Amino acid sequence: MTATGYQVLARKYRPSTFADLIGQEAMVRTLANAFAANRIHQAHILTGVRGVGKTTTARILARAFNYEAPGFDGPSVEMPGLGVHCQAIIESRHVDVIEMDAASHTGIDDVREIIENARYKPISARTKVYIIDEVHMLSKAAFNGLLKTLEEPPEHVKFLFATTEIDKVPVTVRSRCLRFDLKRIETETLVAHLTKICGLEHVVAAPEALALIARVAEGSVRDCLSLLDQAIAFGGEGGVQVADLRGMLGLSDRGEVVELFRLAMRGEVAGALDLTARLYRAGADPAELLLELCEFCHFVTRVKIGEAALSDPAISQTERSAAGEIAKTLSMGALSRAWTLIMNGHADVKDSPRPLASLDMAIVKLAYAADLPSPEEALRKLSEGTAAPALRAPPSSSPGPRASAAPALAPVAAAGPRLDTFENLVAFARARRDVGLLRALEHDMRIVRYEVGRIEFTPTATADPTLAPTLAKKLQEWTGERWMISVTQGPATPTLREVAQARDTEKKQGAALHPVVAKVLEIFPGAKIVAIKDPEIVAPEAPPPADEDVGYIDAEFDEDL
Repeated sequence: MTATGYQVLARKYRPSTFADLIGQEAMVRTLANAFAANRIHQAHILTGVRGVGKTTTARILARAFNYEAPGFDGPSVEMPGLGVHCQAIIESRHVDVIEMDAASHTGIDDVREIIENARYKPISARTKVYIIDEVHMLSKAAFNGLLKTLEEPPEHVKFLFATTEIDKVPVTVRSRCLRFDLKRIETETLVAHLTKICGLEHVVAAPEALALIARVAEGSVRDCLSLLDQAIAFGGEGGVQVADLRGMLGLSDRGEVVELFRLAMRGEVAGALDLTARLYRAGADPAELLLELCEFCHFVTRVKIGEAALSDPAISQTERSAAGEIAKTLSMGALSRAWTLIMNGHADVKDSPRPLASLDMAIVKLAYAADLPSPEEALRKLSEGTAAPALRAPPSSSPGPRASAAPALAPVAAAGPRLDTFENLVAFARARRDVGLLRALEHDMRIVRYEVGRIEFTPTATADPTLAPTLAKKLQEWTGERWMISVTQGPATPTLREVAQARDTEKKQGAALHPVVAKVLEIFPGAKIVAIKDPEIVAPEAPPPADEDVGYIDAEFDEDL
């Protein structure tokens, strides 16, 4: 193919049937069932991030509405070959499939034209289809003008809307449409797709390079194919290689990103800044470098939570090995603060007229503050009598071990919660007078596992679905630490309320066996034990009768006495 006839990969490999769509199985299944049952909606709205396939899906739907081929006499999601109208629809030149870009046709006059033409039957196809891309950009008057036709369109008309910002579409329009949320494509699926295309294009590509492209594309198929196109041109006869790709994108070597994170979290400021300068001279973009630090911090956090993250095929072996080691040395609080510091630094770098200086300052903040305890942690340790956190001394001029710490902080009086048991947690919630949470703890949680920093429980049928995140937020406020609160199924203890009820029942059954109580229940049919109260402990002048040492008994009766 000549240069003038070259077709970019994103267009060349654009899906033309539902079978070609990747990563949207739920939507395809729903549509297939709807077509099979002849329950085809008059309007569909497709939403999702850029490049995920919204407009492509709309064209495939337009084909399905109008599919005509031997053996097919109605709408069908099964399209084994090109039908009568398929090629024209694929090439956006069919007279009965009208595509409109709402970004450049936003007004009521454009919508009036649609409403007027919708009255007329299609010229050659079975159904007249209106595809409106970026529909959220229509004006308020245009949306209002479309409502009536959208709700009661002629039988021969279908509407297909696509948007990246579904919240900007009026609810009156959304309620009249069948909505499909096209999800981001998983990294593994994208890598498999890129591998297939490289094979068809006879391009040599390193698996790690394709994984990097998939990661940078963040779930967008179009972005993936555009990056692959660029990488093929950049690599030339050498194919698509990781080093070339990183140079093309201004990304740093992942091993050096890992080392930068390690140096910063150790507090080795001079070494971290030297490495930052070297990466910048090699072409690394400051903002991208901080994003890569964020990604690695996130991966280490996932590994800290559970080692299953180490099996992620999109992560290089270098990162997996380093993350497993680093996760053992850093607390969840340190990782959480590191994430916040890096993200704040990224925002500063993006807006800074001097990106490198802003990058350096972000690294300095990370190195000095990432492993310091939060104020809550410091106060709790001081109140427990443990050593106070040390202030970090100024770094030496050359990289190396952290300088000696300054004198410890003087203790201050503060009380931190000791939540080493579930009962202590309940007691603390009661002391804080958090009535809603206290009731949930007592009535709705069957504890499977409890340890400081982690709770696993089975909720009761009446439990609030948001109980786990609500409890996690409260515990972080109270302790200054991240707690992992998870809902699970397994051998669980009864709720505290069930324990109390069982204990109360046992007491009542025991009281009913006492001769005096048994006699009362016999004399007064229908009477029952309501509650058992322990008597006040006093020093009597004379010992009470033996029958009276069972406590006070409240009873309800069916008749007046």
